[in-house]
Amino acid sequence: MSETTTQTRRVAVAGAEEIVLEWAGATDTGLRRDNNQDAFLTEFPLFIVADGMGGHAGGEIASQSTVARLGEVVAAGEVSTDTIEAALHKTVQDIADHPETTDEGTGTTLTGVYLDLSGEEPRWVSLNIGDSRVYLLRDDRLVQVTTDHSVVQELISSGRLSAEEAEGHPYSNVITRAVGASELLPPDYLGIEVLDGDRFVICSDGLTKELTDYGIQHFLREYADPGTAVDAMLAAALENGGRDNVTLIVLQVSRPTAADDSSSTAAVGIESD
Repeated sequence: MSETTTQTRRVAVAGAEEIVLEWAGATDTGLRRDNNQDAFLTEFPLFIVADGMGGHAGGEIASQSTVARLGEVVAAGEVSTDTIEAALHKTVQDIADHPETTDEGTGTTLTGVYLDLSGEEPRWVSLNIGDSRVYLLRDDRLVQVTTDHSVVQELISSGRLSAEEAEGHPYSNVITRAVGASELLPPDYLGIEVLDGDRFVICSDGLTKELTDYGIQHFLREYADPGTAVDAMLAAALENGGRDNVTLIVLQVSRPTAADDSSSTAAVGIESD
């Protein structure tokens, strides 16, 4: 397995302040699948993972189309909830029109974050459809930012199933929302402060099937460089079974001039436009 390269971007914000972003991403077919139906995009300001489903070719078509359409949004220079949703509507049509899309269940998850510089203060906006996840390590505490759109999560939320009972549940792979599988529902969005030292992990369930939250936190603590952390987590997921395609992005923030001014660590919800 080759070493994953860390990329760096310096972003000017209000006044003379600068935010430094470092990130790395990788994907692997895993040990039990014939092809890789995952795809990811790491093009500032958007960082996303898509996990396809629906037959041998269908899932790959769905995830790659999603990434391609969102790549066009980045290239156009305006990443927002409106432009993301417009791109996803095009993706749904792409999937329906593709000659190899024959399975009605063809679709993909989508999750990630983008840096929003449109307001007075910069903020992250997370987006999510399906059961791929965004995690945030802040103040040495790992939090799952996104909420899975899955049958198991609905059972947990209703109190009918515990988190422990969810492990290995027969419906653990059944998601309730996807891009392309039916009429498009918008992603869930969440606004998040941009704080010095924050580290995000954006991943498909191929990672979380093999690594616990504690395991993800361990590797983030162990490796400061995003590329090294990605490689270590990917290797661990394969060593633990590699039952699915595995895709992850590690994204970290340095905002030293604002570090002393930040007192709140809570994520703030926003509504979709």
